[in-house]
Amino acid sequence: MASNKKYWQSVEELNENSSIVETLRNNEFVEEIPTDEFLGDKETLESSSTSRRDFLKYVGFSTAAASLAACEGPVIKSIPYVVQPEEIIPGVADYYATTMNDGFDFANILIKTREGRPIKVENNVLAGAKFSANARVHASVLSLYDSMRLKQPVIAGKPASWEEVNAKVKAGLASAGAGQVVVLTGTTASPSTDKLIAEFGAKYPGFRHVVYDAVSSSEALDAFQAVYGDRALADYDFGKADVILSVGADFLGDWQGGGFDKGYAAGRVPKQGKMSKHIQIEANMSLSGASADKRIPLTVTEQKYALVAIYNAITGAGVSVPAIANKAYAEAVAKAAQQVKAAGSAGVVVTGLDDVNAQLLVIAINNALQSAAFNPAGARLVRKGNAKAVAQLVADMKAGSVHTLIMNGVNPVYTLPNSADFVEGLKKVKLSVSFSLKEDETASITTIAAAAPHYLESWGDVSVAKGYYAVTQPTIRPLFNTKQFQDALLAWSGNAQDYYTYLKASAVATGKTWNQLVHDGVAVSEVAPVSAGAADFAGAAANLAAVKASGKLELVLYTKTGMGDGQQANNPWLQEFPDPITRVSWDNYVTVAKADAEKLGLENWNVANGGLNGSYVSIDVNGKKLENVPVIIQPGQAVGTIGLALGYGRKEGMKKEMTVGVNAYTLYNGLNSFQSATLTKEVGEHEFACVQLQKTLMGRGDIVKETTLKDFNEKDASEWNIMPVVSYDHKEVPAASIDLWESFDRTTGHHFNLSIDLNACTGCGACVIACHAENNVPVVGKSEIRRSRDMHWLRIDRYYSHEETFAGDVTLKEGTSGLMNSISTFNAMEDPSENPQVVFQPVMCQHCNHAPCETVCPVAATSHGRQGQNHMAYNRCVGTRYCANNCPYKVRRFNWFLYNKNSEFDYHMNDDLGRMVLNPDVNVRSRGVMEKCSFCIQMTQATILKAKREGRPVNKDEFQSACSEACSSGAMVFGDVNSKEDPIVALKEDDRAYHLLSQIGTQPNVFYHVKVRNT
Repeated sequence: MASNKKYWQSVEELNENSSIVETLRNNEFVEEIPTDEFLGDKETLESSSTSRRDFLKYVGFSTAAASLAACEGPVIKSIPYVVQPEEIIPGVADYYATTMNDGFDFANILIKTREGRPIKVENNVLAGAKFSANARVHASVLSLYDSMRLKQPVIAGKPASWEEVNAKVKAGLASAGAGQVVVLTGTTASPSTDKLIAEFGAKYPGFRHVVYDAVSSSEALDAFQAVYGDRALADYDFGKADVILSVGADFLGDWQGGGFDKGYAAGRVPKQGKMSKHIQIEANMSLSGASADKRIPLTVTEQKYALVAIYNAITGAGVSVPAIANKAYAEAVAKAAQQVKAAGSAGVVVTGLDDVNAQLLVIAINNALQSAAFNPAGARLVRKGNAKAVAQLVADMKAGSVHTLIMNGVNPVYTLPNSADFVEGLKKVKLSVSFSLKEDETASITTIAAAAPHYLESWGDVSVAKGYYAVTQPTIRPLFNTKQFQDALLAWSGNAQDYYTYLKASAVATGKTWNQLVHDGVAVSEVAPVSAGAADFAGAAANLAAVKASGKLELVLYTKTGMGDGQQANNPWLQEFPDPITRVSWDNYVTVAKADAEKLGLENWNVANGGLNGSYVSIDVNGKKLENVPVIIQPGQAVGTIGLALGYGRKEGMKKEMTVGVNAYTLYNGLNSFQSATLTKEVGEHEFACVQLQKTLMGRGDIVKETTLKDFNEKDASEWNIMPVVSYDHKEVPAASIDLWESFDRTTGHHFNLSIDLNACTGCGACVIACHAENNVPVVGKSEIRRSRDMHWLRIDRYYSHEETFAGDVTLKEGTSGLMNSISTFNAMEDPSENPQVVFQPVMCQHCNHAPCETVCPVAATSHGRQGQNHMAYNRCVGTRYCANNCPYKVRRFNWFLYNKNSEFDYHMNDDLGRMVLNPDVNVRSRGVMEKCSFCIQMTQATILKAKREGRPVNKDEFQSACSEACSSGAMVFGDVNSKEDPIVALKEDDRAYHLLSQIGTQPNVFYHVKVRNT
């Protein structure tokens, strides 16, 4: 019997006379209701006379329309493989070994690809991999998908073909005659490229190959060449040093190519009661200074005096040298020299001073010590620019002597301090060619702008140091009509080979087959020992001691951890990356000591919305003026000095949102990082995007726990790693022993923990960018960062001490009593010391076993998994933000807006090309949704499935998260605590292990290790 029961899809159908239902029934394809056009227009809303009754009609119509059309979904066109490539399995990542080499950064890396798209950079951990990926290298995969890239060659401002380019260049070279043909490149560090350039130049009598690095190490190269005969840089293994003394060298940053953090961290973690001692003498607060046991802030002039005093103490020389003005600092320098001398071969001295005399003294000191950490035999072949040759080239161009100038990987119009002279000379060059990723400041005014491929689209070889040889291989077909510089040189030389064939034939003999070399990405060979030649070290010391202070402020130019030399200034990940020291993103600024700021009337202050503001100044260096430079008052800045980062102020080949900061290269006279400067306060105030306004811990010793090496060795762990207690039945019991909830059995299956060693963390931020790449973290821009709406899943908190040490802060806090005394003391403790201790603390979701966020979510969007991860179900989240309010670690991030496919946030997620970097294993979150660290659950599940497919248990160190995988210093270790062989088990049982805010009973699955200082 048929049923007469009627089914309805919405309450509107109960109204038999509803015109809405009839309209919808006759409209098979329902168009989207343009409510945004009305509701999104403020003027329309204000002029509207809509009554409340009419408004309710609109709402009713919308509800009915949405209900009846709910079964219709969007159509997404999929293009299947006609012939599926054998090496690609949809949903499974492929990895390729390659080498990043842009003339400033060098790294041996693996590239993760999905369905042919490179989406992430990882470290190559095979034996022989010399350089690990820093924050910029991790971000370089996004630069591949930069929408501002040159998409084809351009001749005289008009698009052209490569055939036209070849014809024009060949004709120009044929007419060169006696005119100079010059190839201007950055450091290639490529044996095959150097060989090819030499072969190309052999045809032209006036040929020169000039190497130009935007950030010069020319003085260090000159000193090494004077002693050892090779134009190279000494290598250092800080893991072999018991005492490290640095004079102006930020060796944990970009000094001499970076990559020293792994060896440094190995010696900084206490083992069998021992760890290295690190003393840093510097002007700007740097990553190295922040990690030092003892930091001595001196002007650049006084650093030179200090280096002579150290030279005298260690070698026994008696060069007369002026005294350092501050007696305490002078005594600290003398003590440091004696400690290095006592260490003998286990001591090492380095310097970053751009002075050939200073560099000669360091070589003399390390040879006198017979330092095991000093390695001239395995010298580095990076940063090989020649400042004198560049100056001569500019002079020849202005004189009209240069007929043809071919440039690759350089942007001298932006980076040269005398760029006006270069531009003037370029007008007299008959033929100029610039191989560039973008139509930058230089490429936009050359005869030919040659579209160059990204390194992930290129072949190449790299020798970053003697005994090391690496290969660069393409991981994707070229996205645009680009051509490698090397292929062009071969064509212009009349060589019919392509560069791949040439490279394969020219590859350095390594004992590996070509296929094995490409697979591994790197090969290592023995190097012959070298002996030091004669050099006038005493004369160098005398010259250094004769330096006089100018009486002005001393400007120290440096490179920021995120931006480097500015090549990737159009990369939104790097622009939004907070500087590890100042915690400011989207800007460069002049750093000033508090004492100097007070003299000049310069200020920083917080405003009502939580933003940081500051004064403006103009900087004058020998008549060159840089105007409207914002000011940051920097704790630890040496009095009488100021700092300013290079790499900002780009204008060409950039999105409008990325054109931030000022161009400090204009003050980089003589390619020397030290300049005498005058500051003048300007009117106005600058709005910073700063992610951390709280500078100190104010004596909260339970957040970042510290101790000295002496106490660590002599006292019980309960005295220096104090575990909090609570009152239970009127008795003090360990806080960790009390549960508000019944605990579940966590011994079955996998249970993930993350260990963070505060001794090994250098604050480099590689983990932050790796997290962005792995988890599709959006970029929100300067305005939103300023409103404290940053979306970083992982932050690295930086704290200064109020007293000279953090221990002094704790003592001061504990000695405070009385209401008025407490208020005044704690107010004062918000200000850092003039020379504070510094600590970095990475903080992400702690994945609490008793998570406060889970108990307050009204829709169960956040819950706990059996493997220890705190989950987020994005499509359940309704955005109440109760979880964020209830999180004691403040690690949850709310999507205030839709950050993808939104022109208001015109970054990589707003164009099809930029979205190619997105990880398909991770959701792209929408507006109104909460998000946070997931312990990279997609990575842990992929590891489990891989082991299951191969019929084996997961290996003891196979589990990784994006942050632990990126951490080259070993500070972050991820693993399964239920696997007794996993290294995480021993780390959790270590006496230094503690949980953050363990007294509140959240039972995190992230734990930290007490920071030990070798004072």
